[in-house]
Amino acid sequence: MLQCVRPYHWPNRGGNGTSAPELVVNIISGTSDHVEVVFGNIIGSNIFNMFLILGIASVIYPLTVHKNTLWREVPYALFATLVFFLLVNDALFFGSESSVMSWIDSIILLVLFVGFLIQIFIGMKRTGGMIGLSVGGKFIVDNAAALAHKFNVSEKLIGLTILAAGTSLPELATSAVAAFQKKSDLAVGNIVGSNIFNILLVLGMTGIASSPLEYPVMLNTDLYVVMIETFMLFLFMFTFGRYKLDRSEGAIYLLGFVAYGIFVFTRL
Repeated sequence: MLQCVRPYHWPNRGGNGTSAPELVVNIISGTSDHVEVVFGNIIGSNIFNMFLILGIASVIYPLTVHKNTLWREVPYALFATLVFFLLVNDALFFGSESSVMSWIDSIILLVLFVGFLIQIFIGMKRTGGMIGLSVGGKFIVDNAAALAHKFNVSEKLIGLTILAAGTSLPELATSAVAAFQKKSDLAVGNIVGSNIFNILLVLGMTGIASSPLEYPVMLNTDLYVVMIETFMLFLFMFTFGRYKLDRSEGAIYLLGFVAYGIFVFTRL
């Protein structure tokens, strides 16, 4: 692997653009009182991103990870998840009667997001596609809620599965193409960056638009999965090929995705 020193940069520019579906769907869900969809969509998307998308990409082509991604983005993704976990579990940590994401919690997430942006270069985004995303997002949320009621399943299940899979499609496309083109740092950076954007920006903006949002504590188990899969990525960098996510480790991620899917459907 090339070891020359290069200026630090955001390795993909994919996390911000590919997280746009999550942002639109979540803000619409929050303002439409579909609270379970708000949290289920983001947590589910982050699980899909790591277990499924990184798993597929690394099976296609072993992914070399740049040191900046390993030592900055991956720990920051884990840190962001931990902070969110602490902020929304009022009953667990502070003895409150309920657990909510408050306006102050949302501000904290956004401040952390700004702190992350200080380290990276963010390119200008084209905004023309946002109108289509808004219309599509409203359609998705309305029909996801209707689907949940029709089949008598919880909105948490819809958020963790159907919505999470749908809003993760841009990450899947970006990472798969990057893997096929052997641009491995783009593939990994896209996923890690997207997870950071989802937790800090998407949930932060959703909370600003709709707080207070009651947090379903049942999703703590799913948050543990996000933390575990993120820590696994860090550990994988020191096994087999150093600073590389190889095919066998990608297969482990895919097995983790299957196990998680079975868990979700048996639990809910």
